[in-house]
Amino acid sequence: MEEENKIQENIKPEAASIAQARVNNTIPMPTTTVEGKNSGGFSDRKRNFKGKRGAGRGRGDGGLPEEFEQKMIDIARVTRVMAGGKRMRFRACVAIGNKKGRVAIGLAKGADVTGAVTKAVNKAKKDFIDIPIVNETIPHEIYQKLGAAKILFKPAKRGRGIIAGGAVRIILELSGIKNVTSKILGAGNKVNNVKCTIAAFKNLKRVEIKKDKHEQKNSNKPE
Repeated sequence: MEEENKIQENIKPEAASIAQARVNNTIPMPTTTVEGKNSGGFSDRKRNFKGKRGAGRGRGDGGLPEEFEQKMIDIARVTRVMAGGKRMRFRACVAIGNKKGRVAIGLAKGADVTGAVTKAVNKAKKDFIDIPIVNETIPHEIYQKLGAAKILFKPAKRGRGIIAGGAVRIILELSGIKNVTSKILGAGNKVNNVKCTIAAFKNLKRVEIKKDKHEQKNSNKPE
């Protein structure tokens, strides 16, 4: 016991002297090369970690410009069976639009609701589509099928309003279409119906403005 106490007494002063020397920078610390491997040398240079870190790739704060509006379509708690048990996460489906013919949807998962919504908004901002709007309605009738979802859209006269239900109505309001008639013919799943609506808008044909006969004659005349 006396020998062990003597050894411990000898170790304590040595440890204290090493710690004091490192505080005073008298003992150099090992550094790494540019490639991230240990060079085996020593240097007195210190790294400064007080600066701001750069933003991660695709990890924004979820902010939107003022003209865009954000609405929640669906939020659900999903579970995944893992080896150690079940892992619970949240799935969010968000729609954003400027009510001027631009709309997008985003679907993402996260550990909490806020994280899932932020990721969904960031995804939606990358997938905007432009909708051709003629006299505040769609240019022609269209029937779209996507998986089990089936939706029919028909143009409507001015003052008719939006005749739609569920998640389809949210997309139509954010897109800026004020008069349209729609009917959900397939499944009632919100996410599938929203995806089917976006697919229908992508397949809409754009209307070309025809010139008058007088303008056509003038354009055909040689200069």
